[in-house]
Amino acid sequence: MERLRSARLVGSDETGARVNGKNQWEWVFQNDQVCLHVICPTRGKTVIDSVMAGHQPQIWVSELFSAQAAHPAQDWQVCLAHQLRDYQYAIDAGEGLFAPRMKRLFLKAIALQRRRHTLAASTVEQYCARSRGSLREILNLQPKAAEGQRLLKRYQKIRAHLLLFLTDETIPPTNNASEQALRWSVILRKVTNGFRSDWGAELFAQVRSLVNTAKRQGISAFDAISRALTSHQFDWPGLSNYKFRED
Repeated sequence: MERLRSARLVGSDETGARVNGKNQWEWVFQNDQVCLHVICPTRGKTVIDSVMAGHQPQIWVSELFSAQAAHPAQDWQVCLAHQLRDYQYAIDAGEGLFAPRMKRLFLKAIALQRRRHTLAASTVEQYCARSRGSLREILNLQPKAAEGQRLLKRYQKIRAHLLLFLTDETIPPTNNASEQALRWSVILRKVTNGFRSDWGAELFAQVRSLVNTAKRQGISAFDAISRALTSHQFDWPGLSNYKFRED
């Protein structure tokens, strides 16, 4: 928790959960060092406030859900993977002006971010400037289709948060790491239809936090759980007191 509350960058996402037959939400907060899962009854901003406890990261990475948009970070990178899905929906619905051009722009920008370490700094800057120029041009279009107008209105409001990753190679253009951290939770929900107790939900969230944090530190799930079980800090039924060695 301390690492998360001192982190420069935090990615966050949430998915549905079932606890005692009632709908709840499983949240994840993660970066390349730590991953925290929390299952609670609300999808509101109060969850973010409680987890971050006043910490203001420099960068927040998430989709456009209102609670995520009200993050405490200094700046925000909107997950482009979510936007690409919306573009494809608009294209399939017949929008042929705005959505296709935005989709091409984002795919090129993501590709640039992935290979920028192989390019000269001057080349990267040229590509970045070209991408920003293309974004300005596309946002000046006047799509006639309803889907295009809806997307244009959305991106005119958040244009500053679409290509933030081009300013810093450590900022991911998508929130895929958060989605991957929740993948097993989604599978569990579909297979079991949820948890039968609050205790089970809490324990699951803590185990997933332990395993996903260990993975980011190059530690196997078996070793991480073994360390937690044999540590003097381990306190049944939760794993909230686990920690890794700093070496």
